[in-house]
Amino acid sequence: MPQSDQMIIGSYNAEDVTFLLKRVRMAPTDISTKERNIQSGAVHYSEMISEERRPDARYLKIFEKARQKSEDRIAREISGLARRIVTRIGNGSLDRHITLCSLVRAGVPYGVLLQRELSALGVDSQHFGVSIIRDRGLDRNAIDFILGKHPAGGVIFVDGWTGKGAISTELTKSWQEITGRPHVELAVLADPSGFASMAGSHEDWLIPSGILGANVSGLISRSILNRQVIGPDDFHGSVPVDHLADIDISLDFVDRITQRMPQYRGGNAIADPAIDLAQLRACARTCINIVAEMFDIDDLNRVKPGIAEATRAVLRRRPKKVIIRSLEDPDLAALIHLCQLDHIELLENATLTGPYRAITLIEKMS
Repeated sequence: MPQSDQMIIGSYNAEDVTFLLKRVRMAPTDISTKERNIQSGAVHYSEMISEERRPDARYLKIFEKARQKSEDRIAREISGLARRIVTRIGNGSLDRHITLCSLVRAGVPYGVLLQRELSALGVDSQHFGVSIIRDRGLDRNAIDFILGKHPAGGVIFVDGWTGKGAISTELTKSWQEITGRPHVELAVLADPSGFASMAGSHEDWLIPSGILGANVSGLISRSILNRQVIGPDDFHGSVPVDHLADIDISLDFVDRITQRMPQYRGGNAIADPAIDLAQLRACARTCINIVAEMFDIDDLNRVKPGIAEATRAVLRRRPKKVIIRSLEDPDLAALIHLCQLDHIELLENATLTGPYRAITLIEKMS
C-alpha cells in the first residue's frame, strides 16, 4: 500500500483535498515527439508529459473576464449539486458518509467547492484527488486506499465536464472491475453529452478553469503512469508545475466562489431536469462520427469536443483544425485567441458542432 508521504497537497489548503498521487520528476517530451508516440502507439500518453505552456497576458485577461462572468453560476450549480447529495442521503440512495473523489486534475477545483459546501451543510464528507487514465482506468491503489476507510456507497467522482464520454466510460468500466458495482456516481458542472449521474447543467459552457491548467488546479500536472517512476504499490504520479507558481490562482479561484455560496444555501434541492440522457449521448455520438467521417479521422481520440477539451487540445497537442459554433461567441474568445496566435485553421459551422460549441481536430502524424 502506498505510503502517506505520497499524498502531496499541491497549493490548496490541507483540509480542502488530499491528493492520492506520487510526486515524480520526469524530463519533458516535446509536443511533436509526444504526438508521434501517442498516435503510433509506441508510448502511452500517460508515460510522457510536456512542459505546460505559460499563458500570455492577453490570455489571462480573457480568463479573468470569463471567471468574473461565471463565478455566480458556479456557486449556484455547486450549491444545487450539494443539496441534491443531501436529498439522496435522506432517501437512502447515497451512504451518509460521502467521499468525493475528484478526477485529477480538471475535477479538483469543483471537488474542493463541493467539499466546502457539504461541510457547511453538515454532511460527513472527505475529499480526495485521484487519477484516471484512458485505457488504464482508475488508480487501483488509490481506490483500494479509499475503500479501506470509506463505504463504496458514498463515493462520488467529481469532474468539470463531459466531452465525448471517453473518461466517463473508462470510469464506469474501472469502477465495476474494482468494486463489482455496475453503477458509478459522477458529478460534473457541464454534461453536454449525458454521461454524468448528477450535473449542474447539460450545456457546453465556458467553465473558466477548463481553459487554464496547473495554476488553477493546485499546481499539479495531469497524472503519470510510467513504470520507470511509478512502482506497483505506488499511486499514479504527478509532476510539480513550479514554473507557474507566480501566477497560481488555485486558492483564490475557489475562495471567491465560496464567498458566493451562502446566498444559495436555503431551500430544497433543485430537481433534476427532465433530460433524456440516452438522447444526449446519441446526439453527441452522431456529431463526433459525422465530424470524423467528414475530415477522414480514423481514431476518435483525435476529436476533442467541448470548449474545455478543444482549448486544452490546442494548448497541449498538435491541432490541425478547430471547428466553432460562432466567431462572435464571447465564451470562445480564449480558444480563438490561441488559434490566431498559433495560426490554426478555424472553421465556423454551427451545424457540425452539434451539442458542442467547439471541437478541435488533432493533426495526424505520419
